[in-house]
Amino acid sequence: MTKTRAGGVTNFDAWKHAYAARAENLAVSEVRALFSVVSRPEVVSLAGGMPDVAALDGELIEKAFESMMANRRNYALQYGGGQGDLRLREQIQGIMALEGVHGSVDDITVTTGSQHALELISDLFLDQGDVVLVEAPSYVGAVGIFRHKEAHIEHVFTDEHGISPLALAEAADRLAAEGKKIKLLYLVPNFANPSGVTLTAERRVEVLEICKERKILIIEDNPYGQLYFGKEPPKAIRSLDDSNVVYLGSFSKILSPGLRVGYVLAPPAIREKLVLANESAILSPASFAQMLVSEYLSIADWQKQIVTFRDLYQTKRDAALTAVEKYLPKIQTTRPDGGFFLWLTMPTGLNSKEMLPLAVNELVAYTPGTAFFGDGRGAENIRICFSHPTAENVGVGIERLSRVLNQQIDLLETFGEGN
Repeated sequence: MTKTRAGGVTNFDAWKHAYAARAENLAVSEVRALFSVVSRPEVVSLAGGMPDVAALDGELIEKAFESMMANRRNYALQYGGGQGDLRLREQIQGIMALEGVHGSVDDITVTTGSQHALELISDLFLDQGDVVLVEAPSYVGAVGIFRHKEAHIEHVFTDEHGISPLALAEAADRLAAEGKKIKLLYLVPNFANPSGVTLTAERRVEVLEICKERKILIIEDNPYGQLYFGKEPPKAIRSLDDSNVVYLGSFSKILSPGLRVGYVLAPPAIREKLVLANESAILSPASFAQMLVSEYLSIADWQKQIVTFRDLYQTKRDAALTAVEKYLPKIQTTRPDGGFFLWLTMPTGLNSKEMLPLAVNELVAYTPGTAFFGDGRGAENIRICFSHPTAENVGVGIERLSRVLNQQIDLLETFGEGN
């Protein structure tokens, strides 16, 4: 393919013959593909899973920056270690303790967001054809990583109580009988992206036992655990076992995604490999961002800030549910107890990906459900993110969306599927 630009012609296939085979698995995600659309001010974006950083105390961020530059400037502007800043890792211990997770500071590795941690772990464990068990649906970023590593992505039945232990055991045993190597189970147990569901305490115990019996490593990704509405979610799976679970955390949702600071708590043997992989990939996580986060944690009442986020997102969640009930009475939705997302299920025969241009014409954007499956499913689903727009705009966006969905439902009921 060629494109003419000012100053010449670009041939995008010029080096196709030289790419590694796994490069074929790289594609623009359906979330990132929406960025150019949602940047238009007139469009209400219910698409990207972004926090409302306007709710942060800007003066505290500035104060943290000034304190860092006054006291740790030479360190912040220099290379750091591959495992991350020790002071920050000690502070991370306190954050994880809120989820019931306790671990040595030596077993914590700082990464460039938890997405980077997942990339490192996948690179360490996955060969072509290895199996990763995931929820149905699962986080789009994880699906992209596993696809790039040429893994077999196996979605396991998930309901309003989280991933099904019975379905998990059946899938694992079936795949093992077929001679496949099952390496990982990837979960977002709290207010999952994209479904918003939370894995129950009882199922967490069952899932852990199933994986221990079959020597499957659990990757527990927990970016939303502190953003609960009312009742706290169950304690982390990692709190139940320190040898069969790798725990991922991030400051992207409770502070700022722009800082790109995440972390991973892993058993010692895995941690050693992770540090080496981290150094190989990036030399060291960004010292500047780490120390800014560390300074913020040292001077701010960060738990109070999290409470502010909880209240804000609960208000927006309520606005979203009210709007769905009012404008989309024929659409099923999850009712999350925290986090950022609603997961809508449309009548059979509708296709969320095909309808997206119609929605954009109505000045609203969402993420099609197909983005969250590695096997082509999800056409009848829509992910709604309520965290970033104002509560008022959440309602406006869903009302605009209803114009498209209700029209398509009427057509479906009148003419039937495929007409």
